[in-house]
Amino acid sequence: MLAGVAVVLIIAAMFLNSSSSEPGKYDELAKCLEEKGAVFYGAYWCPHCQDQKRMFGQSASKLPYVECSLPGGKGQTKECEDAGIEAYPTWVFADGTRQVGVMDVEELAEKTGCSVSQQTEN
Repeated sequence: MLAGVAVVLIIAAMFLNSSSSEPGKYDELAKCLEEKGAVFYGAYWCPHCQDQKRMFGQSASKLPYVECSLPGGKGQTKECEDAGIEAYPTWVFADGTRQVGVMDVEELAEKTGCSVSQQTEN
C-alpha cells in the first residue's frame, strides 16, 4: 500500500512539473502588459486580486504584479504607499491612468494596445 501511494505521488509530481513548464494561455499578454508599463498592485489576502490572477491562469506569474501587503496583512509596503494605492486590485498604466477592480483580459489589451492572443494550455 505504501508503495502504491509513493507511485501516485511520483506521478503527480511529474505531471505538475511538466505542466508548469508549458506556456500559459496569456503569457504573451502578460509580457506585453509589462512592456507597455502597466502595473497590477494587489495584496495576497485580497479575494478580487486572486480573481484577477485566476483569470490569467498559469500566466498569472508573468503579470507585472506588485505585492502591497506587509506580512500578516497589517499595513502597506512603501512602494504602494508612494504609488498612492488605496484599494486592491489597482492597475496603473503608463499614461498615468488607474483602474480599481478586476479587469478582464480584453479591457487590459484594449487599454494597453496589447493583443489577447491565446496560447493553448495543456
